[in-house]
Amino acid sequence: MRSSMFLLALFCTWPGYAIADDTAKPPSSPSAPIVISPIFGKLVMFTLPTDFTTVYEQPTADNYIREAVLKGETAEKWSQMITVTGAKAAPTHPDLSAQYFAARIAAGFQKACPKTFSVKPFGQTEISGEDAFVAVASCGKIDASGGDDSETALVVAIKSASAVYTVQWAERTAANAENLTIDESKWKDRLAKLAPIRLCAIKPDEKPPYPSCLNK
Repeated sequence: MRSSMFLLALFCTWPGYAIADDTAKPPSSPSAPIVISPIFGKLVMFTLPTDFTTVYEQPTADNYIREAVLKGETAEKWSQMITVTGAKAAPTHPDLSAQYFAARIAAGFQKACPKTFSVKPFGQTEISGEDAFVAVASCGKIDASGGDDSETALVVAIKSASAVYTVQWAERTAANAENLTIDESKWKDRLAKLAPIRLCAIKPDEKPPYPSCLNK
């Protein structure tokens, strides 16, 4: 993973946003399914919008990833993707914040498009009592793709004692030679559609749908 002290400093200069209430709202649609998965000692919960379907999941000893795309699209060719990740990085880096890990993801965007990169931090918050940070990063033109695509992603990073988790919502559109304008209202609306985002304790012998987390 790549770090960027420039991005860390940049995040610190932006004013914070009151987003804690957004992540505590009920799902925007009563039919939208709640997804709850055990990942590295915690149940990770969020709402998956009804027009998305899971197309890929890969757990390993130290990392976890699950990807969902719009129905009819694939993991290889997509216009929107919602990704959940987990990494056992927290215990070895107890001094690092959720903001730091969000910045490392944004650093990947900056490397992919140094001339058209932009970022809009929404600020630090807490999710289920854990340190969290939310930001949107954007590439107007992804150099590594041959310049055919732009990509913008909402990143919710959560750091617990056992792992670092992210919930990400990415969107690809046609490339733009200029920095894309990040539409704050659009991405806050998408953040609300993922709500409620929670981390819950895993209860002994509890099975899906994990009522202790669902009804919390």
